[in-house]
Amino acid sequence: MEEKTVKYKSYAFALRIIKAYKFLSSEQREFVLSKQLLRSGTSVGALIREAEHAESKADFIHKMSIALKEANETEYWLMLLHDSEFIDNKSFSSITSDCQELIKMLVSIIKSSKENNKKH
Repeated sequence: MEEKTVKYKSYAFALRIIKAYKFLSSEQREFVLSKQLLRSGTSVGALIREAEHAESKADFIHKMSIALKEANETEYWLMLLHDSEFIDNKSFSSITSDCQELIKMLVSIIKSSKENNKKH
């Protein structure tokens, strides 16, 4: 069940990242950091979707682990954009909260998948 939830939440998160990118590039005229944010923030969901059709449990864990790394990287870019004053406190708090929720979900899925993999 959590895997379906993370699938939908990561898609919604990617849409928020795209909107943030549009704002940063058009309104703030910031192109370098926002492009990094766009790349990492949208790849989280893409990797989760890839994991749906993993070739093995180990492949599933690997793809979800890469998604976790991308979510962590996204949080870094968000912090950098906030601390350099391209993103205001309210927007940062909201989108970072979503990012941290995805990170927690991915950690939980990876942990339980590893435990289940050991049992089999």
